[in-house]
Amino acid sequence: MLSNQRESGRERRQKRVRKKVWGTDARPRVCVFRSLKHTYVQVISDESRVTLLSVSTVSKGLRDSLKKTKGVAAAKQVGLVLAQACKDKNITRVVFDRNGFLYHGRVKALAEGAREGGLTF
Repeated sequence: MLSNQRESGRERRQKRVRKKVWGTDARPRVCVFRSLKHTYVQVISDESRVTLLSVSTVSKGLRDSLKKTKGVAAAKQVGLVLAQACKDKNITRVVFDRNGFLYHGRVKALAEGAREGGLTF
C-alpha cells in the first residue's frame, strides 16, 4: 500500500484480528478470502510458516460441480470440501480467520459448511 493512500476498513479489521488469531501446528488457522466471483480458503500453520492446504471455487473438483462460483451456496460447498480435505490430513480443530471480512453472507456460510463437515473452531 502506498503511504499517501488511506487504509481501507477491511485492512484495518484484518490487522486487528491478525494480532489475536494465530495458527499452530496442532490448531492451524483457516484464512478466508472472497473476491467478487470466487471464494478462497487456506489452512495455515503460522508456527511452521507453511500453507497446509487450500480450497477454492476454482479448484478442479469443485469447479465442475458448482452451477455458480459466487454466492452463499458456493461458499457453503467450499466449507464442506475444506472440512473433508482437513479430515484427510487429520486436522479437526482450527482457528477461524475472517481476514477482515464481516462475518456475514458468504463468510458465514463457509464457516457453517466447515462446521457441518466436522471442523471445530
